Amino acid sequence: MNENITKRNELLAQTVIKGLESRNMTGYYASSADEAMKIALSLIPEGGSVGMGGAMSAHEIGLVDAVKKGNYNFIDRDAAEDKRAAMLETYDADVFLASTNAMTEDGILVNIDGNSNRVSAIAQGPKKVVFIVGMNKVCKDLDGAMKRARNVAAPINAQRFGLSTPCAKTGACMDCKSPDTICCQFLITRYSRHKDRIHVILVNDNLGF
Repeated sequence: MNENITKRNELLAQTVIKGLESRNMTGYYASSADEAMKIALSLIPEGGSVGMGGAMSAHEIGLVDAVKKGNYNFIDRDAAEDKRAAMLETYDADVFLASTNAMTEDGILVNIDGNSNRVSAIAQGPKKVVFIVGMNKVCKDLDGAMKRARNVAAPINAQRFGLSTPCAKTGACMDCKSPDTICCQFLITRYSRHKDRIHVILVNDNLGF
């Protein structure tokens, strides 16, 4: 990554980390994908159970493969015959791996979900939530984060899943009520009541959507 962009990301990440700390969440800055994976693995107990939603960023840094190969009980809903049972098992996991659709410079996380298994697990259930967040997801404020989630993340994900939504065709949110909509539940995480539950690893990279 360009040296000037890296310097900017380092400085911005410190602001975000301070914002997270003020919200009873823990932030980290990783200069590379490899460093981000090492930090994430240090937060997962040996032999612990690990679940996840559709976190592309966790895949992109190699974290999901590392967990599958390591000494962990990975709850693989994609491979499970009973996907609902796997989702329910995830709610009692030691660690939930996630990314975020967008976040603010002062540490607020914004997520949109269709089936809502991801946002519900972020809000309650798993003992620890570990977010992998590329610096491309950081927005100035909540309004900017909501716009990014709706006009960048949602259309790309709708296209990725082959859904017939207006945003998949236009590339922008149309505030639709389509049967295919993935914008069913909006979760704004502005504070964690439980200390040491939410951990956000900011990565000096463009990750996810």
